[in-house]
Amino acid sequence: MRYLLDTNTVSALMKGHAAVADRIIGSARDDVAICQVTAAEIEFGLKYLPTSKRRSLLRDQWNIVGEELPRLVWDDEVSRVFGERKAQLERRGKRMSDFDLAIAAHAIAFDLIVVTADAAFERLRLRHENWLS
Repeated sequence: MRYLLDTNTVSALMKGHAAVADRIIGSARDDVAICQVTAAEIEFGLKYLPTSKRRSLLRDQWNIVGEELPRLVWDDEVSRVFGERKAQLERRGKRMSDFDLAIAAHAIAFDLIVVTADAAFERLRLRHENWLS
């Protein structure tokens, strides 16, 4: 495993973003994963959208994409990293959403590169790449 996709990257893939699709296609199948937090955010986004053709299309895309992406477990090490990093951020007065922090904790615990367009991840000084630019 090498890359952990953030929600914005998975969302871009679902919308047909060519650069993201090309990077995933060019990666070994076992090199790209998501965590359950990302799956939960995608599910929320789909449920939040009003019933429409767009929502139906995105649901179909998620069914396809979601089936192909391995999921990382939330284990004790992820919890330890989450607590440690959240405390560090709070002490420095630098808040971060718990969902983003949970994704980051998975990346740190599993020693992965987060693939994201979200600048918030820079607060944690972890390895990250933006496949959307």
